[in-house]
Amino acid sequence: MTKAFDSGIVMITFAGRCTVPDRKRPDPKLAALRKHRTLNPRPESITDELFRQSEFFDARDLLQVKYEMIRRVQIDEAPIVDTAAAFGFSRPSFYQAQAAFTDGGLAGLVPRKRGPRAAHKLSAAVMTFIEERQAADRSSASALVVLVKERFGLEVHRRSIERALRRREKKRR
Repeated sequence: MTKAFDSGIVMITFAGRCTVPDRKRPDPKLAALRKHRTLNPRPESITDELFRQSEFFDARDLLQVKYEMIRRVQIDEAPIVDTAAAFGFSRPSFYQAQAAFTDGGLAGLVPRKRGPRAAHKLSAAVMTFIEERQAADRSSASALVVLVKERFGLEVHRRSIERALRRREKKRR
């Protein structure tokens, strides 16, 4: 069925039925891989035949990819350079994965969270000083910033001190 508008500007042709494409249902495996930080950021870089021939081997699963790469070298005795490239990794990345697997098994291949693991400025000594000062004269966080600067030479934001004190208080409960 063809419809044309006489304005001379717009002509729309409808061939068949107009349908809205179905929305894809969320993939539960994809969600799980994201949640556990094991979603491969570059699944398209894997050229190994295992991941092309079988649905069991999922190039999106970083843990599986690293494990299969290590297995290929250790069990099948494939060359490291070629294997790393086929699995989308560099040679140094292969060695890192191999060391992580040797040290921690399969769990060692799970990527670690990035960033600092603990407060690096507010060390135990600084926190002890802050708590002592606050207990002695109920110093405000702004006053504590000045005291920490004078005593330790550290520039710390007022909110950092407030959060650290709140964390310590929660741990004591």
